[in-house]
Amino acid sequence: MKKAVIVFSGGIDSVCAVSYLKSKYELYGITFSYGQKADMEITAAKYFAKKLGLKQHKVIDIGFMKDLYGDSNVLTSSKKKIPSKFEYSIVVPIRNAVFLSIASAWAYTLNASLVVYGAHTGDKHYPDCRPIFTKKLESAFNQGEIDGINSKLRKSLTIWSPYREGLSKSNLLKSGIKVLGDSIFKTWSCYSNKKYHCGVCESCNNRKSAFAKARINDKTKYLK
Repeated sequence: MKKAVIVFSGGIDSVCAVSYLKSKYELYGITFSYGQKADMEITAAKYFAKKLGLKQHKVIDIGFMKDLYGDSNVLTSSKKKIPSKFEYSIVVPIRNAVFLSIASAWAYTLNASLVVYGAHTGDKHYPDCRPIFTKKLESAFNQGEIDGINSKLRKSLTIWSPYREGLSKSNLLKSGIKVLGDSIFKTWSCYSNKKYHCGVCESCNNRKSAFAKARINDKTKYLK
């Protein structure tokens, strides 16, 4: 079976992407601790890595990124308030480029042919989720390993996302719930770090909307 490395946050998008691909690929998960407020997602990632039978799961500490990011975004800053709808303050500068670079380095060593992250069609506000970005990054990475690829020591990588296939968050949910059942409600979407989802941040609101569009009764525990 072909190998794939997935950037695995423990949220709906990455967990459902695994559900979508697991019948076709041997999956290796990589989760990043980058100084985000919502470290509950790391707990969720560990749970779903076992539940979905990932071949390996690594949690990588890149907490130094929080110092580099400073107060540039609300997800790592202790000073900024998390908004209830999209504002550019939510965008963590080229976060996915950082994640995909490390994931791709691992993928080349595994001779994996696919690197995956959970960007979907609803992520149009985020430049590093768009397919045009993904394709350019993929080209750059393969150029960086071109000698190994040409000598058959490395496999050429494809960076795949639901967005590249035209899939929405609600599409992912429909796929995920078939595999996961009610455990899908243990995924973590919230930008805050409370015992339960806050229910008011932009990510919680997107979660609620996706379940509604998918016509799935949302059993997530929200504070509001």
